[in-house]
Amino acid sequence: MHDSLFSTICLGLALAACCGFRVFIPLLAVCIASLTHFIHLAAGFSWIGSWTALICFSVAAAGEIAAYYIPFVDNLLDTIATPLAIVAGALISTSVIPASDPMMRWGLGLIGGGGSAAIIQAGTGVLRLFSSKATLGAGNHVVSSGENITAIGGSIVSLLLPVIAAVILLLLILYLVPRIIRKIYS
Repeated sequence: MHDSLFSTICLGLALAACCGFRVFIPLLAVCIASLTHFIHLAAGFSWIGSWTALICFSVAAAGEIAAYYIPFVDNLLDTIATPLAIVAGALISTSVIPASDPMMRWGLGLIGGGGSAAIIQAGTGVLRLFSSKATLGAGNHVVSSGENITAIGGSIVSLLLPVIAAVILLLLILYLVPRIIRKIYS
């Protein structure tokens, strides 16, 4: 579907950023898009578009969504989700970039994909921590619902309009970075 290198890079980076909201929803979206031949995965990544992966990603996504609705368990999950989001972001962006040069593909995947997922995940973690402190965990289900909707909607928009999704998520990242840095050093 996405023929130009620029479009597939935008697709990979936008989907990777969505991994910062939920780790497994963008992976599930890529799996479904690959199974329906909506996108083509790079060489060596066909396993992401398999029926086995569909079952695994579906179960993992459902479990992740459910677990984030349990107050204070969601904060613990953020600790686990941060490295997973980075790995998933790097994997997802590398899997859709058709560049023949492995250094370019993995470089973009690791730096761009993993980095964008990390920044979004850090932003959602700070938001959840603030929500936990301000509402004693009672408001976290609202944060979780927003993250779920954003992960699902962002994954769909990324597949349909990758350049627009990448621009929107880049603007979100540019908004979050100074706030995360300020939070760390305050």
